[in-house]
Amino acid sequence: KKKKKKQKQKKTKEKMDVFRWYLAIPPVTRVITTICVITTLLLSMNLINPYQMYLNHSRLLDGEVWRLITTFVFFGNFSIDWLFHMFFLYRYMSLLEEGSFIGRSADFCWMIMLQASMLLIVTPVLSLYEWTDPVLFLGPSLTLSMVYVWARRNPHVNMAFFGLLPFKAPLLPYVFLGLGLLLGHNPVNDLLGIVVGHIYYFMEDVYAQPVAVGGLGGPHLLLAPKILKKLIDGDDDEEDAYWAENDEGMNVGADLLDEQQGEDAGGFNWH
Repeated sequence: KKKKKKQKQKKTKEKMDVFRWYLAIPPVTRVITTICVITTLLLSMNLINPYQMYLNHSRLLDGEVWRLITTFVFFGNFSIDWLFHMFFLYRYMSLLEEGSFIGRSADFCWMIMLQASMLLIVTPVLSLYEWTDPVLFLGPSLTLSMVYVWARRNPHVNMAFFGLLPFKAPLLPYVFLGLGLLLGHNPVNDLLGIVVGHIYYFMEDVYAQPVAVGGLGGPHLLLAPKILKKLIDGDDDEEDAYWAENDEGMNVGADLLDEQQGEDAGGFNWH
């Protein structure tokens, strides 16, 4: 009886540890990854069909507007490839949310919305060219766009490809691109993510930064609307004061990450 009681207590503790870990995930990352996992679970139970989810512009015109969302949360069925996608989505979203977007969940959500919108705008244009395969699901592209932003904001983080080939974080999106080519993935997905990620990075980390630190001195054009800040972050008076005093706010937390190199700062050794 004592042995069974100990086993039961151990299982309860393990469940509680998993629950605590889940609640410790940054909120935006937690919501999005949970939606992706639930989507895959429903797919595996045959409760939903991929044909109801992929980006189809003629169906959008017929009123199937949910495709604007479902194209970003479908990563295929449970598989090794799916696990990799979920890992990178969770890892680099959480690093961004706890790094340069710490305390600014509204701006983080707005960044995701902007990148998703850019992908939705560009994809129909690509479909006009026969040399490109159709892009039906944009989740991988959105993930890589966030990886790109994190990588450019953490230029000194050391990484290694399967522990053999060392490289700096800014090369990570191109490592993903090369790995995808080796695995036979459609490179258009990754290229879209890199382009969209670069547009956001340029507008916020180059164009909107002071000339004194190498920027172009322009205004921050991609900040979240005040109504979104009120809904997600609550009172934004403190944040407004911060932006007034410090025009380098997009890099909050980045210096701390740069001081730590390797896996502790978000580097992945691939082994």
